Amino acid sequence: MRITLIGQAAFGEAVLKALLERGKEVVGVYKPPDVPGARPDPLKELALAKAIPLFQPKRMRDPEVYAGYKELSPDLGVMAFVTDIVPATILDCPRLGTIQYHPSLLPRHRGASAINWAIINGETKTGLTIFWPDAGIDTGPILLQKEVEIDPDDTVASLYYNKLFSLGVEALVEAVEAVEEGTAPRLAQDEAQATYEPPCGEEHAIIDWSQPAQKVYNLIRGTNPQPGATTYFKGEKLKIFDSELRPITKEVAPAEIIELTEQGFLIAAAGGAILVKRVQPAGSPKMAASEYAASAPLRVGASLKA
Repeated sequence: MRITLIGQAAFGEAVLKALLERGKEVVGVYKPPDVPGARPDPLKELALAKAIPLFQPKRMRDPEVYAGYKELSPDLGVMAFVTDIVPATILDCPRLGTIQYHPSLLPRHRGASAINWAIINGETKTGLTIFWPDAGIDTGPILLQKEVEIDPDDTVASLYYNKLFSLGVEALVEAVEAVEEGTAPRLAQDEAQATYEPPCGEEHAIIDWSQPAQKVYNLIRGTNPQPGATTYFKGEKLKIFDSELRPITKEVAPAEIIELTEQGFLIAAAGGAILVKRVQPAGSPKMAASEYAASAPLRVGASLKA
């Protein structure tokens, strides 16, 4: 079975490696153009090392891309971490169709920031879906799904790299083999259960310290490492990343700094507090919160306002 792989970065590399280790024939790899100054893409490096034809079109929907794709005579397309718009002509080109990885239990959390929104919403489970993409956004029939727990302190990074990454690679290989064996289902998504959220940007990540502490903590976890949860000190933007949820035994005004410690600084929210451990001031790299507290400087009783 002739396979084309569309992907990028470490996940794309891991999928390609797993397919090759299973003896699968990968006849072409597609990835985005190189970014000047960025680290070499490991998917590109592996494809070149294995002498697999590599293509880096600016846009997958350009007509000449389809012409070259068709010449590969693929039996199955595999999409692993794809951020470009892939047109129906390419999705439908392989003899057996195209399958795609998505980091949620579809039809829940369609869209580019599925992991972010599951955590921001305070959910305790999520998973991954391998599905047959169509012209909609994550709307195609489901091939298989795997469920994982969201731990109380999971961030986007820990949930993805510790759980969804390796499980996703295994699931894609399992799906490829099901297609090859002729046992891969096409289960329609239940539109009554569908949700869609936009890409999680800075406008979605502004902290309201008057909200319950758990909700604030979920927002910080769900935007770590990108885009970071935003607050302000003396009118200057401050992004918060690593943090802990802490109880408090006395009433303190929301956004007030309760304590300065070697770990960082403790800020009040409704019914609890957040220990901030890593931050990024505007125009500066990420740093330990204790370092920022000393340089700002922060004082107990000072307030962070959105």
